[in-house]
Amino acid sequence: MMILHVDSGATWRGGQNQVLLAARGMAGRGHEVAVACRPGGALEARLRDCGLRTRALKIRSDLAPGAALRLARACRDLRPDVVHTHDSHATAAAALASFIGPVPWLVATRRVDFALSGALARWKYDRCARVIAVSQAVRAVLERDGLASEKLRLVHDGVSDRPAQPGGREALRALGVPENAFVVGNIAALTDHKDHATLVDAAAEVVEHLPQTRFVIVGEGELRANIEKRIRERGLTGHVFLAGHRDDVDRLLPAFDVFCLSSHMEGLGTSLLDAMMFGVPIVATAAGGIPEAVADGVSGRLVPPRRPQLLAAALSEMIQNTPLRTRLARAGRQRYEDAFRAEQMVEQTLRVYEERTCTSAQS
Repeated sequence: MMILHVDSGATWRGGQNQVLLAARGMAGRGHEVAVACRPGGALEARLRDCGLRTRALKIRSDLAPGAALRLARACRDLRPDVVHTHDSHATAAAALASFIGPVPWLVATRRVDFALSGALARWKYDRCARVIAVSQAVRAVLERDGLASEKLRLVHDGVSDRPAQPGGREALRALGVPENAFVVGNIAALTDHKDHATLVDAAAEVVEHLPQTRFVIVGEGELRANIEKRIRERGLTGHVFLAGHRDDVDRLLPAFDVFCLSSHMEGLGTSLLDAMMFGVPIVATAAGGIPEAVADGVSGRLVPPRRPQLLAAALSEMIQNTPLRTRLARAGRQRYEDAFRAEQMVEQTLRVYEERTCTSAQS
């Protein structure tokens, strides 16, 4: 097949990594692959480093006729068998492009468990032949909002198996973390649905009883100033560190003693999958698709969202119980191997693409 992936992201986040893994995996299986993405962005640079073909496409909103025209031209030039969009704006551009020129079989991935708000949101996904949900939670939202169940498919995100990069503890010390501190790490954009406010409030309770604990939050976003203020107000300066965007996550994450995700909404959470792959024990909220990756008491600890006291209690238990951390980390690694490897994501996505031949034969 000739496959054209489309992504509108301006920064590097979990979604962009999934595009890279999918494109690389499909090319490795002999398919012809191109990715339309933002010129000069992190995704374009990493694709080129892998020798993958890119097409410049800047999409800033759902209503972007210029982007739709450029995407229609890309379809004319490349003649893909499948166009796979990986975010909301990209899906809208592809839906609009289908009115300009012939767009082949259109597949969209939905990675967030937000409701489809408004007629435009529903319309663009209705234009797709298939919509891939990354979790049952996302699929349930799409069904509730009226998408036909027969076009929905479940394909969990996956992450690549790779060794931890050395120097993690040294990198933490460079941030100001004491050498013998117990480190709770978080990797998530500083946005509302990641709910760092709950994490900071839980940190205050943990530090009160276990003062050797330090919290490291990796990520950037529009709520940074609010989170910094909350850290100061809770007296956590020197205990909670905002590390910003980092390119050395494969060095930092394995150095965490516990990984914590405090989201109140979450499609699945690829940072959780990375933690499981590296064998880092997990404490998280039971939001969205997280329980599909982490089973409470089996491969991690889960608490209800927006309950900082319960999150603090689960973290405190994990900090003080070394055998529990070891058991959950091993089970998390096994869960990753069973269900969340990048190779599995690629193979299952290709099976969705192959449905186009069945559809064509029936018609």
